[in-house]
Amino acid sequence: MSESGPDFSSFGLDPAILRAISEQGYTSPTPIQQEAIPVALQGKDLMGAAQTGTGKTAGFALPILQRLLPTASHSMSPARHPVRALILTPTRELADQVAENVRVYGKHTPLRSTVVFGGVDMHPQTDALRAGVEVLIATPGRLLDHVQQRTVNLGQVQILVLDEADRMLDMGFLPDLQRIINLLPKERQSMMFSATFSDEIKKLAKSFLKDPIGIEVARRNSAAETVTQTVYAVPEADKRAALVQILRERDLKQVIVFVNTKLGASRLARHLERDGIVAAAIHGDRSQAERLKALDDFKAGNVLALVATDVAARGLDIAELPAVINYDVPYNAEDYVHRIGRTGRAGASGDAITLMSPAETRQIADIEKLMKKPLTPETLVLPGGTRREERERDDHRSEERGHRSVRSAVRHPRPTQAPVDDWFSKPYEPAAAVATQTPAVAMPAARPGAVARKPLVGALLGGGRKKTGA
Repeated sequence: MSESGPDFSSFGLDPAILRAISEQGYTSPTPIQQEAIPVALQGKDLMGAAQTGTGKTAGFALPILQRLLPTASHSMSPARHPVRALILTPTRELADQVAENVRVYGKHTPLRSTVVFGGVDMHPQTDALRAGVEVLIATPGRLLDHVQQRTVNLGQVQILVLDEADRMLDMGFLPDLQRIINLLPKERQSMMFSATFSDEIKKLAKSFLKDPIGIEVARRNSAAETVTQTVYAVPEADKRAALVQILRERDLKQVIVFVNTKLGASRLARHLERDGIVAAAIHGDRSQAERLKALDDFKAGNVLALVATDVAARGLDIAELPAVINYDVPYNAEDYVHRIGRTGRAGASGDAITLMSPAETRQIADIEKLMKKPLTPETLVLPGGTRREERERDDHRSEERGHRSVRSAVRHPRPTQAPVDDWFSKPYEPAAAVATQTPAVAMPAARPGAVARKPLVGALLGGGRKKTGA
């Protein structure tokens, strides 16, 4: 923007807040900030739709700090620092980044802030809440955990913010949100910010807002003009080879690779490591410590490819990220807008590359319909040795091994078995039946006066009475 354009001082912000903004190197507000900050400062409800990466966080963080300053206290008493502003986000990563922005903008004020989210120990969060905070950033699930433990009181909340509101109200967050909203005072200011707003989400949002003012600084469900979008038609079996080729040919030093499943993220990261590309996976099944470490390594440049699911697409703020790659086309067309919004932020240029298999053409059509922009697939020429060719070679090797086994069997025929005696195949016959077929044995005549003796059964078995010593 030109030097004659508006600056942050034109909003009437406190000098302490302006000082923090200046220290961050910001001089002119973005379009969403120009529209949202004056409305938010008046205490009105609003719905802000803007492209991802255009400064939505400052659009509500700065007015919150400004409105809470009159009641700010330097007292150490927790009672003088009740929760007056609640910011809800759908993911841990987004909550952490929003909290960092609030902390930076309010560091020269006596206002306190903290963040609570799942996946980590509750005790440090409990200690921070009991010490007193005016601005609380939270994910819905962990906030309800603290409510159940009675470690937070929401009875004095004056401002409610739903960040990435479409995801908050969609995808199953509605029951938790309703429980939280029922705990808040009815007289409050509510704001919703997101990159996308479907008509259904707008209708649902009106139940939380009172006469909201809608702000759209760009065409709804659109990407930044500075992002170059490319779609390559690639067979599913060749996607990994295509990804490696793109990373190496374009010499990308930092890229987020999006997949649709948590298992796919871990698997692809391992495959990239085997191909000599430093990669890390981030998804919902990883612990918070593992996710934060992966993000820190990626931001520090120690990781080239960050393989992520859509849970990481919300709120990730990587300065000057050159490219994002959709390894899988997202099932939800609106997720595509959020994914490619990770690059081309704050006016910088970026590339958004999508690998489309034949089974994903319908998803591309949905994206085109949402964005009202054609995405013509291009052909990516892969070098020899693609996965499909490797599989064909493996099949050929298997056939060769089969032929060798057959030839070996012909050269070394198995020896023929000796004929089996039919006697072993006869059914079992009781001993009595056998005895009837045995010829009678002539017995000597008994002596006169001798006592009759029972026949020796043992004689039939080849035995007899043992002779005593002579």
